[in-house]
Amino acid sequence: MSAPYNMMEMMICASARLLEDGRTVAVGTGAPCAAAMLAQKTHAPNLMIAFEAGGLAPRLSRMPISVGDSCTFYMADYAASMAEMMTTCARGMIDYAFLGGAQIDQYGNLNSTSVGDYNKPKVRFPGSGGANDFASLCWRTLIMTVHNRSRFVEKVEFLTSPGYLGGPGEREEAGLPPNTGPYKIITDLAILGYGEKSRRMRLESLHPGVSVDKVRENTGFALEIPEKVALTPEPTAEALKVLREQVDPQGLVIGK
Repeated sequence: MSAPYNMMEMMICASARLLEDGRTVAVGTGAPCAAAMLAQKTHAPNLMIAFEAGGLAPRLSRMPISVGDSCTFYMADYAASMAEMMTTCARGMIDYAFLGGAQIDQYGNLNSTSVGDYNKPKVRFPGSGGANDFASLCWRTLIMTVHNRSRFVEKVEFLTSPGYLGGPGEREEAGLPPNTGPYKIITDLAILGYGEKSRRMRLESLHPGVSVDKVRENTGFALEIPEKVALTPEPTAEALKVLREQVDPQGLVIGK
């Protein structure tokens, strides 16, 4: 049977459920912004959305096309700057932040800089932007990505944004705030978290129709896998209606 939703919609709805009412979340554009907007329009009306360019708590009338889009400042509580946004993170005022990258390893370290020799790379990516600040200073970081071995690697080729670095205690040893760091990864196959003691990536739930073996096959390192793996809840009809009609009616992110 064909599912009544596509995998992008599944990832956005799963991500939105992780965002709690009354919390703060720093987002970019695209799927993370769609997840934050969906959460705000359903179960978390008091979720405060913050944009890297300085828009704090705007009333988003449409999907922004960039973090500096004018709608990210529309009726905002504060039209700040990027510097103010980053100091807000440093003050411990951002609960969640969405990150992305070309590579992620078992400890949640991200590479969004280059693949191959740094001076003569096979591929050059945009770099950090504000990602390092978010990864270093926000309480919990979230990642939305497709799940394959080229992204989930044993060791990132360039460490752009820190996860748990080399394991337990290394963030703190590096001078990063305690109790911060990677929280969840939402992929097109599963939701993953991290072992409380090991800080290694751990399988938490499988999307409908996905097996543990398929997740293993698409991961370039050994995951921690519990004896019983939960099933990721499917998007509700209400969430899909809001997502399609209010959050992204043009299908810029979810497609048509």
